[in-house]
Amino acid sequence: MQFRDESTAPHFLANISYYRLKGYWWDMQADSTSHSFEPNSYFEDVIDRYNFDRHLRLILFDVVERIEIALRTQMIYHLSLRYGPCWYQDFNIFNNSVWLARHLDTLMTEFHRSQEIFIVDHKNRYPHDYPESWKIMEVASMGTLSKYYKNLKHNLPEKSAIAKGMGLNLHTELSSWLEAIGYVRNIVAHHSRLWSRDMVKRPIRSIRNPSGLWLNLPLEEAQQKKPFLIISCMLFLCNKITPNHHIKTKILDLFKQHPEMPIYKLGFFNDWEKQDLWK
Repeated sequence: MQFRDESTAPHFLANISYYRLKGYWWDMQADSTSHSFEPNSYFEDVIDRYNFDRHLRLILFDVVERIEIALRTQMIYHLSLRYGPCWYQDFNIFNNSVWLARHLDTLMTEFHRSQEIFIVDHKNRYPHDYPESWKIMEVASMGTLSKYYKNLKHNLPEKSAIAKGMGLNLHTELSSWLEAIGYVRNIVAHHSRLWSRDMVKRPIRSIRNPSGLWLNLPLEEAQQKKPFLIISCMLFLCNKITPNHHIKTKILDLFKQHPEMPIYKLGFFNDWEKQDLWK
């Protein structure tokens, strides 16, 4: 590996660990066994990739927040109206009673750990009463919300209503997307690398009668396993739950600011910009 200005490298290596940076230079190697690099591989390009990835993750964290809050609101609204304020412990509306018992304990742990004013007030005023869903679900993690939604019985009209409220027509589509988005959320929240990463969770690509602009052109396998597909799902949901947002503009501006960045490593290739969603 070469350096355009070797004197700056110690500063970066003192503040960003070697193995954290390693994921950004792995594909620059000519031989991954001897760890020799391709010609014209520069340390500064690795830092540029690292910073680019960091900025993209900050944009996506904003997206996750919007989706998580909308999901929480939709679940509280539809399920509370039909099944009462404590629906989250109603064994009749979930597929698996063993699963519910286990996750109810997790949810209550999150509740008792919270220091939110309204949670502390509930514990002081009603120490022996379960909190209403509009309280406890406010401290539930994205993963917990996703799991509760997925394990609702499939024949509940409210499950479909929640999916429609999020912009999708089938609850199976929303469950798939939430699981994949939750995976990205954990990457972003733990400041992990999104760059050139294969996604362990893949969302359903073909959705029924999209309510808005979606991916109208076929995707290659590599696009589906890279972040491109999940980011597209996140953008689609934002178009429904927060119209007039600037998420797409921020992502496209980031790409324009770094024209040399090989964004195909994220799955942005194969005429991606001609997809209806990204035009």
